[in-house]
Amino acid sequence: MVDRGGGGLNVYSIAAHRGFADALVAGIVPRYREEGFGLARLTLLVPSTRAARTLSEAFIRHAGETGTGGLLMPRMVAVGDLDLDEKLGAAFDPLGAADIPPASDPVRRWLTLDRLIAEERAGEGMNPLPGRARLNLAREMAQTMDRLLVEEKAVSDLWESEAVLDSVAGLAGHWQRSVRLFLRVIVRWQAELAARGEVDAATRRNLLFDRAARRWRETPPAHPVVAAGVTSASPALARLLRVVAGLPQGAVVLPDLDLAMADDAWEELGLAGASTEPGGPVFAAGDALSHPQYHLKLLLNRMGVNRGEVQQWHRRGIGAADPARARAISSLFLPPQASRSWISLEAKDRRLDGVRLMASATIEEEAQAIALLVREAIAAPEKRVAVVTADRGLARRVAQHLERWNIIADDTAGRPLPLTPAGRLFGLLAGIAANGADPAGLIATFGHPLVRGWDGEVRAEWLKGLRAFDRQLRGPAPAPGMEPLRIAAAKAKVEGWWGEAEALIAPLIDWPAEIALEDALDRLAAVAEALARTMIWEREDGRALGAFVEDLRSTAAMLGTRIETADFAGALRDAMEAVAVRPGYGGHPRIAIYGLLEARMARADLIICGGLNEGSWPQPPGADALLAPAILRALGVPGADFRIGLAAHDLAGAMGAPQVVLSRSLRDAEGPALPSRFLLRVEALLGADLDKEHRERAIPAMLPLIDRRRPPSAPYPRPAPDPSPARRDVPIKVTALDRLLGDPYQFYAQAILDLRQLSPLAADPFSDPALRGTLVHDILDKWHKARKDQPGLPIAPFAAAHFAAERVHPLFRALWQPRLIAALERFETWVDKAQADGRTVLAAEIAGEMEVAGVKVIGRADRIDRLADGTLAIVDYKTGSPPSKKQVEEGFALQLGLLGLIAGQGRFADDKTGQVVTGTAGTFEYWSLGRSKKEGGFGYTETPLKIGDARSGLPPEEFLPHHADKLKLAITRFIKGSEPFLARENPDYQGYNEYDQLMRLEEWLVRMTDKDTEA
Repeated sequence: MVDRGGGGLNVYSIAAHRGFADALVAGIVPRYREEGFGLARLTLLVPSTRAARTLSEAFIRHAGETGTGGLLMPRMVAVGDLDLDEKLGAAFDPLGAADIPPASDPVRRWLTLDRLIAEERAGEGMNPLPGRARLNLAREMAQTMDRLLVEEKAVSDLWESEAVLDSVAGLAGHWQRSVRLFLRVIVRWQAELAARGEVDAATRRNLLFDRAARRWRETPPAHPVVAAGVTSASPALARLLRVVAGLPQGAVVLPDLDLAMADDAWEELGLAGASTEPGGPVFAAGDALSHPQYHLKLLLNRMGVNRGEVQQWHRRGIGAADPARARAISSLFLPPQASRSWISLEAKDRRLDGVRLMASATIEEEAQAIALLVREAIAAPEKRVAVVTADRGLARRVAQHLERWNIIADDTAGRPLPLTPAGRLFGLLAGIAANGADPAGLIATFGHPLVRGWDGEVRAEWLKGLRAFDRQLRGPAPAPGMEPLRIAAAKAKVEGWWGEAEALIAPLIDWPAEIALEDALDRLAAVAEALARTMIWEREDGRALGAFVEDLRSTAAMLGTRIETADFAGALRDAMEAVAVRPGYGGHPRIAIYGLLEARMARADLIICGGLNEGSWPQPPGADALLAPAILRALGVPGADFRIGLAAHDLAGAMGAPQVVLSRSLRDAEGPALPSRFLLRVEALLGADLDKEHRERAIPAMLPLIDRRRPPSAPYPRPAPDPSPARRDVPIKVTALDRLLGDPYQFYAQAILDLRQLSPLAADPFSDPALRGTLVHDILDKWHKARKDQPGLPIAPFAAAHFAAERVHPLFRALWQPRLIAALERFETWVDKAQADGRTVLAAEIAGEMEVAGVKVIGRADRIDRLADGTLAIVDYKTGSPPSKKQVEEGFALQLGLLGLIAGQGRFADDKTGQVVTGTAGTFEYWSLGRSKKEGGFGYTETPLKIGDARSGLPPEEFLPHHADKLKLAITRFIKGSEPFLARENPDYQGYNEYDQLMRLEEWLVRMTDKDTEA
C-alpha cells in the first residue's frame, strides 16, 4: 500500500476474482501490524455487522494459514446498513455527541404518520382508508422520506425546484394527489419533530457522518483508518470516505471496481451524479442505473475521485480464482453499446473456468440439487460452501433438504417473523380476534407446537381433545359465533376440553369495531402466554417477537393509537414481515446460506447462486408509491433500477469464487419462470462452450435416484380384495347397492373397511350438496309432522325459521335460502293438491329393513304416501338432478326400487312414535329442488317408470322385479359369494370418486386403458 501523505488519495479496488475479505486481510496484516499491539491500533470502517463477522473469520483464516499464532484484531466500526436496519458504530455516534439532536423513534414516526395521513385525507374530503391500508401507506411514506433524506433532499425542494414543478404539472391526477398528500403530511411531521427537538434517523446519520469527517479533517487521527467494502453512495458517506482516503494513514478499499473497463464503456454508464449545469439534474434518463458498476461510479463522483486515481489492490486471498475470471466478468456486464465488442472478443476474455450452469424443472428440484451440491462439496476437507439467493423460500427448502443428512445450515438472512413458530402463533391469535373463531383458525391455533408444549403429557391430553373436536368440525363451516362451536364440542363429547379452550381465547372474542392498539397487543400477549407460557418468548423468534410487541405497544400507548378490529390481523402481519429473525450460531461451520445483502464481502471455495430467475434475481424494481419517477429524477434521486445494478454487482462479486454454480428452475411456485437477464448474458458470453464445458449434468442426473436404494417396484396391480366370508357378511344399504355392482371396491372400502372421506375444515357451504340435502330433508320432515297438528301450515315461514334456528352460515343463506324456499313452496302446492285427490303423507324420514337370503337390507325413505287405491308411493328428495331412467335400468340408481321392496317384503318403523308402514309400492317419484326446464322456477318431479307418453324407463310391472334381481345378483356374487371386490368393474358407472386415491387409480388405469386400445 502506498502512503501518499496529505496531498493524495488512497483509494483501492479488489477485483472479484481475488476474494475481497481474504485479499483485504492479506494486505492489511503486514502493513498495519505492530509489535506488541498487533492490529489493535487500526480502525476498520465496514458496511455492516455482517461484514465485520466476515472479516473476523478472514483474519482467523489468515492467522491459521500463515502460522502467526495469536492475533489482536483491529477495531471494526459499522457505518450502519439501512437495508439491514443497523445503527452506526460508537466511533461515529459517541455518547458525547450532544450537539446533534436525537433521532425520532421509527415506530413512533410510523404511527404518527398514520394519524397525520388520516387527518389530512379527512381535511381534503377524501374517503377514509382502512387501518391496514393507512398503516402501509405510512410505512411507504417513511421509506420515501428516508430515501430523500439520505440523498440530502429537503422537503422544500419539492416546491422550490422548477424542474420538479414542471414534472408534477405533467403527471396524472392521482400522482398529483399523492404528491400533495405527501407534502402536507411531511410538513406537519417536520413541525412535530422540531417541537420535540428531534430529527429523522437518516438526517442524524448524515449529521454524524459530517461531524466525523470534519473532526478527522481538522485533527487527523494518530492511528490508521481504513474503509473496506463500503459501497453506499449517499452524499454524506461519500464525503466521509473522501476524508478517510486523504488521511495520512487512511485508505478506502472498494469491492470489484472494474479498472479494466474501457473509457468509452465507462462513459456509457452516464452522468452518475455529475451535473453538467449548475442546479441542473444530476441523474439523466439515459443513465445506466441497472449496471453493476453504476453505484461505484456514483460513489467516486461524489467523493470527487477519478477512476484513474484508483489503484489495484496488491494482494490476493486464500481462495482466489484465475485472473481471467475478472476479465470475463468485466466483459459479461458491458453496457449495451460496448457489448458489441463481444463479436470480436478473444477467448481469454470469455473464460469462465470453474463456472457451471444448472437448470432444474421445479423450485423443489432446484433446492434438492443445491443441497446435493453442498453435501458433495463439504466432503472435501476445509472446503467452504456458500449458497446465495434472494429467494427466501428456496433458501428454506435447501436448509430442509440438508437436514436429511443431519447437516444444519443457518440462513443468515433470517426468516420473516410471521413464519417463525412464535410469530405464527401470534398471527393466528390476531386472526381469531379480527375474524372471529372460525374452525380453520381455531384448529391451527390449538394445534400449534408451542401450545401446551412445556409438558409432553399435558400436550398429549390436549391433542386428544383437539383431534376429536377437529373431526367433528369437518365439513361445512358452522355459523359465526361460539354457540355452534359449543354444540360441536358436545357432539364430539369433549365439553370439558372445549370449556378450557374457550376460556383461554375468551379475551379475543367479541372485540369492538375499533380498539386501542395497546389494548389489542396486551390481550394477544396474555392469551399467547396462557396457551404457551414462557415458550412464546423463548429462542430467537420469541425474543424478536417480544421486542417487536414491546416497542409497538409502548409507542401506541403514548400516542393513543387505535385500529379497526377487522384490519388488526393484516396490519400486524404486515408490520411483523419487516422483522427478520436471524439464527444464532450452531450451524455447520463450512456452510452458509446468504441473502444478497448478507453475501457481500463473503467468500467461499464454492458459491452456488440460486434462483436466477426474473423476479428473484434481480427482484422487480418497486416504483415509489408517492413520488413518480420523473419527480425523483428531477430531484436528483436514483430511480428504482438502481436496485437492479446492486443485484448485478452482487452476482459479479459471487462469480469471482474459485468454483461457481449458477442455478435456476424452469418453474417456480407460481408457474413457468423466465431466466434472469444476468444468466442470459452468461449464456450469450459462453456461446458454443456453454453445453460443452459449463453445464452441470451429474447432479441433476442423480436426483431421480437419490431416494431409490432398491430396484423399482413392480407396477401396482388393479385392486381386487378378497375378504373372508365372515368379513363379507355385512348389511347392504339401499344407497350402496348400485355402488356394489358398479364399483365393488368402493363398497368394500366403505361397508367392510368402514373408511370414510374426511371433509375439509370450513368447507365451502355453497358447493356442498350434503349441507343442502340435510337441511331440506330436515325441513320437510319437521314440516310434515307439524302439519298433523297444524293443517295448512305454510312452508315458507317454517323453512325461514328453521334456517334462523340452525344458524346456517350467512353465505349459504344468502345464496341458497331463496331458491330452496321457492322450490319448497312448489312442493307445498303439490302436497295440498295430492291430498285433495286422496293421497296422504304416511311418514317422513322413516327407517326400514328387510332380509333377503340371510342378508339384511336397510334404508331410509324420505317420504311414503298412501294413494287413494291403498298402494304406496315412495318419494325421494333431490337437491340436484335426479338419476336418469337409463341409470335405473342399468342398475346404477337402485335406491327407490329397494325402498319399494322393503315396503312389501319388510317394514318401515319409527322407533319414537311406534308407527309401522308396510304395503305394496306402485308409485316411485323423485322430487327435485333444482330448476325446472319445462315450467321454469325451482322444483319439479320425475319418475323412473315408463308410464303415460314416456318412451323410456321400466314398466311398472317390471320395476320391483328388476331391483330384486339386481339385489340377488349382488348377494350371490359378493356378500354370500367369493368374487373379489374388483376396482372399477363397470367403467360406465358414474359413482363417487372419494376412494380413487385409496385404490391408486392413476397407477393402473392408464395401463388398463393402453391394453384396451391395443386390443
